[in-house]
Amino acid sequence: MGYTARVTQKSGDGGVDVIAHLDALGFQPPIIRIQRKRTTSQHGIGEVNQLLGTLGEGEFGLFVSLGPISRAAKGLERNRSKLRLTDSEAFVDMILENYGKLSPRYRAIVPLKQIYVPDL
Repeated sequence: MGYTARVTQKSGDGGVDVIAHLDALGFQPPIIRIQRKRTTSQHGIGEVNQLLGTLGEGEFGLFVSLGPISRAAKGLERNRSKLRLTDSEAFVDMILENYGKLSPRYRAIVPLKQIYVPDL
């Protein structure tokens, strides 16, 4: 997808886990602040608002959850053009769609092999 990403510190990051940007130094917009949730419990509007509170002018937020995202949080996304919410299904689809563009380093972490199945 053409972005450089860096993982933030464990504490004091305001809930942001990854910051992605187009250039290696992190100055060229758009800058995307990413918050990830590894638990499979439902995530709500409070957690999404925490991410929104970290966004500066011209920055975007991506909330990635392995669990479901509440209806209220999805409503918030509809009203905020600089926010995207992604559940586990959409995240896996994104990985599969862009797998060939990943560096060998990351393909080694998640080794996948494409197979073809006849559509009957």
